[in-house]
Amino acid sequence: MGIAEQLEKEKKIRAEKNRILKIYKNMQMDKDIIKVLEGLISDAAFMRVSIEELKQKLIKEGLMEKFKNGSQVFDRERPEAKAFRDYGKQYDNIMKQLIDLMPAKEQKEEQDQLLQFFQSGKEAVKK
Repeated sequence: MGIAEQLEKEKKIRAEKNRILKIYKNMQMDKDIIKVLEGLISDAAFMRVSIEELKQKLIKEGLMEKFKNGSQVFDRERPEAKAFRDYGKQYDNIMKQLIDLMPAKEQKEEQDQLLQFFQSGKEAVKK
C-alpha cells in the first residue's frame, strides 16, 4: 500500500470514528463513558473501512483463486474472503457492544443500519 493509499485509508477511518462518536455525543452521554468507548469506536472504524476495501477487492477479483501445488491446480478461497468474514464478525461484536449502551430508540436505528451494512456486503460479494 502506497503512502497516498494509506493516508486515504486513515482519512476514512477518522471520518468513520467521528461519525460514531457524534452519535454518542448527540445522545448527551457522559463524556467519561465516551472516553472509555473510544477504543471500541476506533476498532470499529478501522474494521468498517477495511471491510469496505476487502469487499471491493472481492467484487473485482472474486472469492476464489487458482492455486498451483506442484503440477496440480486447485481453486481455493482467497485470503481476503477469510479476512472479510473475520472482520465482519469482529465488527458485528463491537457494534453490538456499542449499540447495547444506547437508549432503546437509538438502539433500534443503529441495529437497522448495522443489518443493512451486512446485507449490502453479502449481496455485493455474491455477484
